[in-house]
Amino acid sequence: MSKIWKDLSLLVLALGATLAFAQDAVLKPFVLASKGAGDVAQKVEATKAALTKAGFTVAGSYSPYANTTVIGVTNDELRSTAAKSEHGGFGAAMRVAVVKAGNDVQVSYTNPTYWANVYRMNGELKDTTAKLQVALGKVEEFGAKGLTAAQLRKYHYTFGMEYFDEPNEFVKYGSHEDAVKAVEAGLAAGKHGVTKVYRVDVAGKKEVLFGVAMKGAGDNRIMDDAYIMTEIDFRDVKSAAHLPYDILVSDNKVYAQYARFRIAVSFPDLSMMGANSFMNIMKSPEAIREALSLTVGGKKDAR
Repeated sequence: MSKIWKDLSLLVLALGATLAFAQDAVLKPFVLASKGAGDVAQKVEATKAALTKAGFTVAGSYSPYANTTVIGVTNDELRSTAAKSEHGGFGAAMRVAVVKAGNDVQVSYTNPTYWANVYRMNGELKDTTAKLQVALGKVEEFGAKGLTAAQLRKYHYTFGMEYFDEPNEFVKYGSHEDAVKAVEAGLAAGKHGVTKVYRVDVAGKKEVLFGVAMKGAGDNRIMDDAYIMTEIDFRDVKSAAHLPYDILVSDNKVYAQYARFRIAVSFPDLSMMGANSFMNIMKSPEAIREALSLTVGGKKDAR
């Protein structure tokens, strides 16, 4: 009898350890789907076809700089899960990148479980994770040493920097429809270097996510997609699926995540100082905030 109790005790301990490990498993922001010889344009078309076959809707795509294309995709799970939490619309799309790096073409995508926790969504997007893996493959997760789900749900880079629930609020309109119309018009005009890549409407909720490209020259180059990524996306496996940036219309208000949060959560291991560090893009968050606010009809100092 004592041996039975001993065996049961060991089993309970083993199960407890397994559960603890599962709860504390680290997550990384991106998934490398594949890498190998090839042509970027051909790989982009093949990737879009595979995503469509797996039930995704390709919402839009763009090339932020040479040898790189980023594709925004959504599906029913993303759009419905986004509706269940405050500002869950930030997670209504996943991003897929096709990048020529050295002699290889890399295909990567945002890790749905990582970003579901970043955006504090009510669900971990398991179906989306499985479908992306079937459509594109999975070599490894990358982009950070890793953070637990609990750490991601309360993430900020360091003292004084923003959390997810501290977004920029740019402007309030008379209605949801007016807000969406104003954002569409501002992005179409592109006066401040911000243009539309894609739009995703959250299911059953007055919430719309826009993926936006940012281009700047001269004094405004500090908000430019290519400039920022040249400074921070320096490793061999590229994190281009960080792009594009996001604007969210929720009811009649227009928001964006402050760049000190949005960039940091994509690159949580980036050093504060030194080569390829946040210090090199120190002025970019304010430049991004200003450009986004003016684009959607807000004031220059709206925050």
